[in-house]
Amino acid sequence: MSEASSGQVVDGQVPGGQVRGPGVGVGLYAEIQQFYARQAGLLDDGRAVEWARTFTEDGVFRDASRPQDALVGRRAIGTQAGAHHDRRVAEGVDVRHWLGMLDLRAEDDGSLRVRSYALTPSTGRDGSGLRISASVVCHDRLVRENGRWYVADRTLRRDGVVIPVN
Repeated sequence: MSEASSGQVVDGQVPGGQVRGPGVGVGLYAEIQQFYARQAGLLDDGRAVEWARTFTEDGVFRDASRPQDALVGRRAIGTQAGAHHDRRVAEGVDVRHWLGMLDLRAEDDGSLRVRSYALTPSTGRDGSGLRISASVVCHDRLVRENGRWYVADRTLRRDGVVIPVN
């Protein structure tokens, strides 16, 4: 199998002769989209421990507006995600995570830098209407371990929030 048929960019060419700019090929792009779809589903279904396992053992999750509150490690990430999900359930709200506009950049060390937009629509279980709870730009560094992708570092930059300057 050539690099091009495996989804990698070779001289700007990908399978089917399509030309892409810097980044990754269509096969890898689709693989990463599937990774994020699975990750969002785990979070939305309240499977916080499984969701946290999509991070590296020492993974970092931070909100850029509160860098001092970064969560480090699967246990901390999973505990916070579970507590957040439980609060939303108690409030009678269903929350979904919608990720799109992925921009993937391969790094020399084999990791990927991913920039994406994420929306969190929520709907009340009482039939109340849909609202967007958050709109963020997500910056991830993904690493492959034992043939699987994991988030090593995630930073969320929420729209409408001032980021402190140090």
